[in-house]
Amino acid sequence: MPCECSLSMNCRHERLSMEQGRPAVLLVVEDDKDMRSLLCDELWGEGYQLREAATGDEGLAAVMRAAPDLIVTDLKMPAGGFDYVHRLRVCAPNCPIIVMSAFGDARTRQEALSHGATAYFDKPLRLSELKVTVKQLLKNMEGSQGSRLPH
Repeated sequence: MPCECSLSMNCRHERLSMEQGRPAVLLVVEDDKDMRSLLCDELWGEGYQLREAATGDEGLAAVMRAAPDLIVTDLKMPAGGFDYVHRLRVCAPNCPIIVMSAFGDARTRQEALSHGATAYFDKPLRLSELKVTVKQLLKNMEGSQGSRLPH
């Protein structure tokens, strides 16, 4: 399925610049409300500005409104999956995408990375590792266009 934002300006979005002194904007896409709340609370505690979405469709709509600096998303959820990760990548080509899955294995990880994920985590998450990866990806973005971290 093509990116829904392809109708407007070739998927180019204004991004809030971290260089302008604003905190990085993270989008957390997770259908499990408790997990989404936990992730948002933990990342907010690190000083980031948070946006939330409960489905892949909501996540894509949020990216189309204003691309975040980084996306943390579940893989298996309504309107999720590898095609969803690919659509996120098309709509936000320079935005790091961290994919999480409770149903993953080495093949799932490789598929997620090949569809555009920047990093991959199995659930249950180690929040400390997620925070380090988020910080590292954002730091990499400041100096370059980000690097792939096949976590």
